[in-house]
Amino acid sequence: MSPIKNVMHVGAAGNLGPAVLNALKANPGFNVTVLSRKDSKNPPSGVKVVTADYSSHEDLVSAFKGQDAVVSTVGAPGLGEQTKLVDAAIEAGVKYFIPSEFGGNTSNDKTGKLAVFGKKVATCKYLKEKASEGKINYIAINNGPFLDWGLKVGFLGLNAAEKKATLYDGGSVPFSTTTLASIGQSVVAVLSNPDKFKNQVIYVHSTVTTQRNLLDCFEKHTGVKWTIEEKSTADVEKETNAKLAQGDFSTIWKLIYRSLWGEGYGGKFEDVKNEELGIKELSKEDIEELVKGLCN
Repeated sequence: MSPIKNVMHVGAAGNLGPAVLNALKANPGFNVTVLSRKDSKNPPSGVKVVTADYSSHEDLVSAFKGQDAVVSTVGAPGLGEQTKLVDAAIEAGVKYFIPSEFGGNTSNDKTGKLAVFGKKVATCKYLKEKASEGKINYIAINNGPFLDWGLKVGFLGLNAAEKKATLYDGGSVPFSTTTLASIGQSVVAVLSNPDKFKNQVIYVHSTVTTQRNLLDCFEKHTGVKWTIEEKSTADVEKETNAKLAQGDFSTIWKLIYRSLWGEGYGGKFEDVKNEELGIKELSKEDIEELVKGLCN
């Protein structure tokens, strides 16, 4: 039986939050509570919600009292606040903290130095320090980009609405990617057996694919040849860093492409824990069905 019973979820909205919340709620072994900002206008339904002032350490400590684990899926605006959450969790006696990683291979030296991951790297470093002091345990999950969401909104360089593809570094670089549902299942799996994954960075993926493989699927199911533009992730990094130097953060997210397809950035995970977590890898037919559904 897992030592984790009471789970607090921070960041239940956004692109990933609902999938993780649904997975947690579906597990009868967990008592799930969502932490919401006091000024939140759309708290989730069907789950206990506690509000707090995120700038108040006392408020956060009070919210975390009695919780065994805190799961953070906060988006970009909240990444820099995670150390405050960690401090409050420690004082409240929380056993485990899962930070909002859920993306690129930030343990890779090259990826970890990309500005877009700075706050995530800082949070994990902080957690490792606190874990080494015996104050709290952590489990970080890296899953690559969200496969289904990324294809739906065009984040992976494939725009189904306009039949256009932007291929990076040739488009044939293999990368790991995971569906939202499988990420949620991964969170449940590590919390169900936390001692096995204690103070580790865990890698998981639904599949390893390439942009060109995905493009082939889209062209098959749309019945037309797409317009293709090719770009270099090295150029993307250079252009983005130039903007950052001028205080322009509008394209910082594009550095994620460097982490996915740049040589030596670890976009293809080598040591995944799918079997231990019970996460099924998608077959070619599964991916075909996923793409087909987006083309209808």
